[in-house]
Amino acid sequence: MSEAQRIKNDEQALEVARRFADNIRAQSADRDRERRLPVEEIDRFSQTGLWGITVPKEYGGAAVSTGTFTEVVAIVSEADASIGQIPQNHYANVEEIRLIGTEAQKSFFFDRILRGERLGNAAVERSAKTVSENQTRLVPDGDAYLLTGEKFYCTGALFAHWVPVRVTNPEGQRVLAIVSRLSEGLTVIDDWSAFGQRTTASGTVILKNVRVNKDHILPSYEAYRRPTTRGPLSQIIHVAIDIGIARAAVADTIEFVRQSSRPWIDAKVERASDDPLTIHEIGHLEYLLHAAEALMERAAVKVDRAAAEPNENTVTAAALAVAEAKIAATEISILAANKLFELAGTQSTLEKFNLDRHWRNARVHTLHDPVRWKYHALGNYYLNDVPPPRHAWL
Repeated sequence: MSEAQRIKNDEQALEVARRFADNIRAQSADRDRERRLPVEEIDRFSQTGLWGITVPKEYGGAAVSTGTFTEVVAIVSEADASIGQIPQNHYANVEEIRLIGTEAQKSFFFDRILRGERLGNAAVERSAKTVSENQTRLVPDGDAYLLTGEKFYCTGALFAHWVPVRVTNPEGQRVLAIVSRLSEGLTVIDDWSAFGQRTTASGTVILKNVRVNKDHILPSYEAYRRPTTRGPLSQIIHVAIDIGIARAAVADTIEFVRQSSRPWIDAKVERASDDPLTIHEIGHLEYLLHAAEALMERAAVKVDRAAAEPNENTVTAAALAVAEAKIAATEISILAANKLFELAGTQSTLEKFNLDRHWRNARVHTLHDPVRWKYHALGNYYLNDVPPPRHAWL
């Protein structure tokens, strides 16, 4: 594998993201229709250097602002929402390494990430009662440990060089064990069958006595014992993915109305784009989309502030701002994907256009974290001064 290019600053990151998005956009509908995994596209994606843009400057990365980072994710997600989601856990784990990794761990993994290697994900277990419960455990084995368990929703693992596994250590603490994708006893199964985000390969990882080096284990619990950006950073990536889905749905609505839709008979106009009620609805969608984008930008500023000066106040402000942005992004992505058919008309539902992928992607991806609990966190803080909980889902 040739080394990835090194992105040096925010401007270059945005430029590279736009070029890559232009490269993958044309085949997005076909990949979804055929459930064709984007293996070559992911290789090109990491070779662009975009997977390394959050690596700190002292380790050779660009350390772009969160505003630039989220815009990069949104740009790619607009072109292909599945490809936009695949590196989500990669970026979240880069942040965890930044926050709690040893100097040796940072040097080791950041160097490989900048060269183009990818981190996957093996965190959640379907057999557990909640997403936070974990039956996979570390068993001491000489100068290392053994891992045995089964994970699901493992977005990115199939395309990864390294698979970070959420596991419980002998002391009962949640830690992150990062194992090579080629480890003996590690199997990744492409059994993701959801109707949306179809090509994320968010399937199963099976671990049978997988050996893990002690130097590749991070104490994840430390990222939540004190105020850090671990949760807000992870969540704002999901905001950006939903913004990308919403942008794609609105853009396709406008294009279809302009090029293919017929005006309603009572509008008494020649073109669908002159229908006054359609014009109103497009205006409403654009307003809601821009509001969600503004909330994402606001949240990004607060995440950067919390990263620079982490304390109870800055991290709480970041978590709340990201929650508000996630609510707005969830609502506009689902609404825009639904309104597409109402405004574009019956012809837009034809299979050949595959425009329903926007609604399917929005509906599946926004289930990642329940918005109702984000409203609860906001209300409980503003009404009762109760800070939001510290975890990766808020």
